[in-house]
Amino acid sequence: MSKRRNRLNTGWLVGVIVLALVYAALLYFGHTLTGTVKLDGIIGVVLGLYICSHPSANLVDVLIFGRVLGRQGMSKRTYFWWWVLNFVVFVVGFLVIVSGTTRFTAGR
Repeated sequence: MSKRRNRLNTGWLVGVIVLALVYAALLYFGHTLTGTVKLDGIIGVVLGLYICSHPSANLVDVLIFGRVLGRQGMSKRTYFWWWVLNFVVFVVGFLVIVSGTTRFTAGR
């Protein structure tokens, strides 16, 4: 793996939260993205899976490969909050998946 992957990707995690918020705001204020509820649902599920993939990859890196992802020179508090951010991103991604699934199965 490259050195770039071994760093903590805090900016990327915050970016996907912003992406989820933009998706939610567009659906809330515009009521639809594409004009088709099923297509909006598909977009939501795919976006949610993409959002959940980042914290999942970080967890796999630590658990299976034993990497400590840039832990060198970091305080335990910073590392703890980074994992909290991973958990928040995963929950946000899961909520986007649920929202997309709900739209997809809606009978409109």
